[in-house]
Amino acid sequence: MQPFVSGAGLGLRRGLLTALADSAVGQVDFLEIAPENWIGVGGRFARQLRGLSERVPFLCHGLSLNLGGVAPLDIELLKAIKGFLDEHGIRGYSEHLSACADEGQLYDLMPLPFTAQTVQRVAERIRTVQDVLERPLIIENVSAYARLPGELDETSFIRAVLDDADCQLLLDINNVYVNATNFSFDPLAYIQAMPGERIAYLHMAGHYDEAADLKIDTHGAPVCDPVWTLLQQAYALHGVRPTLLERDFNFPPVSELYAEVAQIRTLQQEAGR
Repeated sequence: MQPFVSGAGLGLRRGLLTALADSAVGQVDFLEIAPENWIGVGGRFARQLRGLSERVPFLCHGLSLNLGGVAPLDIELLKAIKGFLDEHGIRGYSEHLSACADEGQLYDLMPLPFTAQTVQRVAERIRTVQDVLERPLIIENVSAYARLPGELDETSFIRAVLDDADCQLLLDINNVYVNATNFSFDPLAYIQAMPGERIAYLHMAGHYDEAADLKIDTHGAPVCDPVWTLLQQAYALHGVRPTLLERDFNFPPVSELYAEVAQIRTLQQEAGR
C-alpha cells in the first residue's frame, strides 16, 4: 500500500481541474477528490486527472457510502471505489460519519442519534467497508444543524465509533467550529477530547454566518481567523498532521487558494519548531 500523505493539500473540484493540472506541482503536497464524481469519467477530464495523479499524491473523500444509514451498504459502489483507489494509487480514503440515503440518495449529510446502539451499527458497517476495500477507513466529524435524541455527547460518540470499528479520524476543524456555535460548546475542548493516535489528517474550510448563533458549513468562503486559531491549537494538542483546504464553489483565482494552503504550511512549520 502507498505511504500516507504529508504537508498541506487542496481539494480538487472539476472547476479547478485545468488550473491545478497546470500549476499544482510544487504548490500543494497532495490533492483530494470525491471518487463518486470521477468513477467512469473519460475523455479530457480523465486524462487531466491521470496526469495529476501520476505527479501529486492523492486522497479520496467519499460522499455516498451512507455509513450511518439503515439501508444495506452498496457493495457494488464499494467495489467500484476500490478499483478507482487501486487504479490511481490513492494514499487514503475517508467518509462522513453521517447518513445520506434511505430509499434514495439524500444529497445531504444527516445527523445520527448519539447512542450506543448507533455506535454498534455504524462500527459494523465500517468494518464491512474496510473488508471490501482492503484498506483502513478514515471517518470525518460532520457539521450539523439539529440534534437527535441520544445518551452520548458528540465527542463520546465519535470516540466510541473509532474504538469499536478500529478506524481512523479525519478531524474537520471548521465543522468543529460550526457545531460549537450551533450547539454552544467549547471547540477547543472538543478537539482535546479527540484521540490523537487515531487522527490521520485534518480539513479546513470556510462557512456562512446565517446568524450569530447559526453557522452553515458551505466550503464557499475563505477560512476565518477563529478556525485558523483552532488549527494552531489542534497542532499544539495532537502534533502536526496533514491538512487539506476544501473549497467547493465561489472559486477565487487559484493563487488565493494556494495562499491559504501556504498558510497551513506556515502553521505546520511553526508548530514543528
